[in-house]
Amino acid sequence: MARAKGAAVKSIPLTLYVHMPWCVRKCPYCDFNSHQLKSALPDKAYIGALLRDFERELERVPGRTIECVFFGGGTPSLFAPEDLAHFLAQVRSRADLRSDAEITLEANPGTIERGRFAGYAEAGINRVSLGAQSFDPRSLQRLGRIHSPEDTERAVGELQAAGIRNFNLDMMYALPGQSVEEALQDVRHACSLGPAHISFYQLTLEAGTVFYSRPPSLPDEETAWRMQTEGQELLAKAGYEQYEVSAYARSGTRCQHNLNYWLFGDYIGIGAGAHGKLSLSVPGQILRTVKPKQPGEYQALAMRDSHRGDDDRSGTQALGECHVVAARDLPFEFMLNALRLNEGFSDDCFEQRTGLPADSLAAKIEEVRQRGLLDVHPGGWQPSELGRRFLNDLQAAFLP
Repeated sequence: MARAKGAAVKSIPLTLYVHMPWCVRKCPYCDFNSHQLKSALPDKAYIGALLRDFERELERVPGRTIECVFFGGGTPSLFAPEDLAHFLAQVRSRADLRSDAEITLEANPGTIERGRFAGYAEAGINRVSLGAQSFDPRSLQRLGRIHSPEDTERAVGELQAAGIRNFNLDMMYALPGQSVEEALQDVRHACSLGPAHISFYQLTLEAGTVFYSRPPSLPDEETAWRMQTEGQELLAKAGYEQYEVSAYARSGTRCQHNLNYWLFGDYIGIGAGAHGKLSLSVPGQILRTVKPKQPGEYQALAMRDSHRGDDDRSGTQALGECHVVAARDLPFEFMLNALRLNEGFSDDCFEQRTGLPADSLAAKIEEVRQRGLLDVHPGGWQPSELGRRFLNDLQAAFLP
């Protein structure tokens, strides 16, 4: 199959990721690009910088429809509903955004004012992801979280009152000093609040974080495995189907934006430190983009660019860096994402998203199948139960 080009590129789903980099306080385990807020509210001029960035990115995706929008951070809920309403209105005026697009806002229960979710719903937000993490006050304190269990419960109540039924609760396990029963109680508590979606993932020590430099005492590997498997059983009994390594959803509520990531779709990334991935129509290559991490530098570049004339634009690198992914790296980049999904991937999806023939994987596919890490299904492949447990080994098999 030839590399995707022209109409084939337009058939690849396209989403928009918007990074809002400020937090009230940086959590000691967080390795995302986030910066402690130095004033009462984030800089409203940032919205203007985002729109300028978006305009530049649109030049790379002419005629394509945006399927959904995801406001991530940081803590996007630090921005007022009217800021997001203005942003979304401007996006719709510049691009083809689906009328029924899933529009997600990440929110910290400790930064939501009473009644504000009604404003976000009016602004166009129809899905919210709440960073609950735990319902145990001691665990929240150890994680450096600024909210209480009661804050999360109040936030859920406000979501429901605002008519936002499609919401996710982020939950972590294998926390400092946590027992198996405490982890399972967190799962029970999360299920009792009736979210459409639950993200249930293990705390890991990431380079560059406070926890990495000063590691807390964490449960051992066997205890963490019990938390995971017994937690999964509770989620299944409560009606949450696992469809990705750490994602569990009720029927019809899988996160569309994240599914697009995992199936190697395209996404525009705007905002300080945002990453993007776009399929190029000529010669059908994949472009990776990265924006400056520091909010001040990002905004300065956006403002500088906005004052140039149309004939004085420096092109695609004005607001960051970009590079074309080498063809030899595409199988691994695809597998790094698609193998996270319980259902795996189809041959057609691999060919459409990478422009490579599916039979180019035959040798490596057979190797991991023989090792019991991959199962065949009609028209494609999926991780076996062993492969899901040793996912890093399965993904690494596709390194060039």
